[in-house]
Amino acid sequence: MTDRILLVDDDQDHCEALAATLRELGLDATFTTSPREALERVVGETFAAILTDLAMSDMDGLELCSRIIATRGDVPVIVVTGKGSMEVAVAAMRAGAYDFLTKPIDPKLLGLSVARAVQHHRLQEEVKKLREESLERSAVDGLIGTSPAMKRVHDLVARVGASDVSVLIEGETGTGKELVARALHAAGSRRDGPFVAINCGAVPANLLESELFGHVRGAFTGADTSRVGLFVGASGGTLLLDEVGDMPLEMQTKLLRALQERKVRPVGSNAERSFDVRILAATHRDLEADVEVHRFREDLFYRINVVKIQVPPLRVRGGDILTLAAHFLRKFAARSKKGEMFLSPPVAAALLAYDWPGNVRELENCIERAVALARLDHVSAEDLPDKITSYRAPAVIDPSVPPGEILTLDELDRRHIERTLVALHGNKSLAANLLGLDRRTLYRRLEKYESEARDSAAPPTVPGAADAGGTPSRTSASVVTTPEQPTLPLQPAS
Repeated sequence: MTDRILLVDDDQDHCEALAATLRELGLDATFTTSPREALERVVGETFAAILTDLAMSDMDGLELCSRIIATRGDVPVIVVTGKGSMEVAVAAMRAGAYDFLTKPIDPKLLGLSVARAVQHHRLQEEVKKLREESLERSAVDGLIGTSPAMKRVHDLVARVGASDVSVLIEGETGTGKELVARALHAAGSRRDGPFVAINCGAVPANLLESELFGHVRGAFTGADTSRVGLFVGASGGTLLLDEVGDMPLEMQTKLLRALQERKVRPVGSNAERSFDVRILAATHRDLEADVEVHRFREDLFYRINVVKIQVPPLRVRGGDILTLAAHFLRKFAARSKKGEMFLSPPVAAALLAYDWPGNVRELENCIERAVALARLDHVSAEDLPDKITSYRAPAVIDPSVPPGEILTLDELDRRHIERTLVALHGNKSLAANLLGLDRRTLYRRLEKYESEARDSAAPPTVPGAADAGGTPSRTSASVVTTPEQPTLPLQPAS
């Protein structure tokens, strides 16, 4: 893309001459004879540098330079004047000018000055890009993994981190929901503010309101002093309502009002206090299912679920298991001063085969234990818990299906959905997310499969007999297979 240069001079002939010279140098030069038009164009268009004359009738070049710098400080401004005095040059520099040229302009000096200004602009753009990428990386550095499921999490964090929208983070216990919340906080404009988290299921129901909204002295027995709640205390930052699905219904009503009004009323007080926090919520529950059975308020669900991030369980993340294991291995080996360690091939195979009901938290605990027990520079199978080395995936393959059977696409689709539900222990919301379906579509397909299963389970007819439609009856087998294990890397983990 050609760098664009804007020329500003109330002498049109001079503008045309300078534009012709810059075009000969391979630059895209455009001009205006109105300083005020130049200010408007700087806001709406992209320029690599601006060349402005000093003496103009509508607005002098120094004022124009100052106003451009105030609006677009990343665009270098070169001031051109017929008065080559030191005082004018100093004034131009004080106004923020990048360079200063005198008339008549030497084409070589013009080309050199503009080339330096353009290069300066490019470097500023590169620094800006690197800074943004650095902030984005810092937001997701803790979210280790390159599996498709984790890439979706990374993408959502990067896309909504900078906004202030409420995000609902769903996932099983131990998957790293708070890590995702911290990544969202680090990616946003509130990163310098506090990050406050509260486990709504761990606080007794009669104390939760006080924890969130605060209380005044004497509000209840033991309230010897007034206390600011977490909503007000986290102002300017982010508040994570962890395990929000475990919140009592009565408290859900009060929380909904607080989120709608952006105000809280401390327990025992008649006065309300405003708060300014970004709300994130996390839960291991299927809140949509809880809404359907009236265990969670539907209006509150939509208030906290502007964007949903589904954190995948470890068992569906494939090679991420070994990546995380290597990360934890480095962490605990360094902490124990054991030097560089790696995973032996049998250990890697056992980690990949295990179901990980405790998810990433269980894997971290497993590696910490293995490092503590290891007597060599690598983790061996005897360093792992027995439940991992002795684990065998449940056999769910129907032996009645002949090897190499050709299946229809509809049957393949059904079996893949069933496999996914088995791997996710029946969590339909998570299954829909990983399968790329909306929840209603998945429900319709499951209802269809159940209907077909009921039809196939009907009592068989006498051989040769026909059903009511004249078609011989058929039976079909329901087959569920386990997910394939990823290829085992046999080299030491770095």
